[in-house]
Amino acid sequence: MDPDRARDLLTGELSALDDRLRAAAENREEASADTLGHEGALSQHPGDYGTEVNTTMEADLRVHTIEEQRRRVQDALERLDEGEYGRCQVCGREIDDERLEARPEARTCREHADTPVVS
Repeated sequence: MDPDRARDLLTGELSALDDRLRAAAENREEASADTLGHEGALSQHPGDYGTEVNTTMEADLRVHTIEEQRRRVQDALERLDEGEYGRCQVCGREIDDERLEARPEARTCREHADTPVVS
């Protein structure tokens, strides 16, 4: 893949993730405030309180997931700067352009997509 095209894809993805992260963080703050802000939490129905706790946990997970996605995109930008972008980190072969178009942060070729890569 052309390095300029890769950089465009990655920076666009990073910008979209930043927007999603802001929204998810706001959602998490609202969910946390709902769960922690109840003065009469003990008098609240346990099912209602459980729902609020679950909502807060889901909001935390959403933020964590987006942060992880963002880290992978940043790692891909670093590989691009170092001239290592587009090569499978398992076998060293070139990753096909179709895969990189779909997942510009990909670290492996399709053959090794399920192989864990140790950083």
